Amino acid sequence: MAVSAVTHLHDQPRTLPLREARTRLTQLVAMAELTDTVTVLTRDGDPRPVAAIVPAAAARSGAQARADAERVAAVSAGWARRLDESHQRGARRHAAELRAVTEALAEVWAELDRRVAPGSDPALARLRAAHADLLRD
Repeated sequence: MAVSAVTHLHDQPRTLPLREARTRLTQLVAMAELTDTVTVLTRDGDPRPVAAIVPAAAARSGAQARADAERVAAVSAGWARRLDESHQRGARRHAAELRAVTEALAEVWAELDRRVAPGSDPALARLRAAHADLLRD
């Protein structure tokens, strides 16, 4: 009758004589469309295949498949380029924001150092240690 279009190499699709296919054509086409099945047709009494009922996607020509692949590659390359540009913009924005925070933190610590002698307040010493990675210049 019909088999999946994605058969393994060792799986042979079942064949169907033309006489039976004529009476079941609508069913065979629906199966090809809905379940990606392939039906190989033979002449009555002759086991050699003469035609097949396949899903439309499987019937595309090589040129159509190459054109589709090229279009997908072009679209993918465009999206990859856009994503890369977006990533670079985000990285630049992040670096600018980190510089602004680091500069503001340095100003705050400079003001704290003017008001409180460094090392005189243990809480400030712990806080300075927590910010040490941002305070390096």
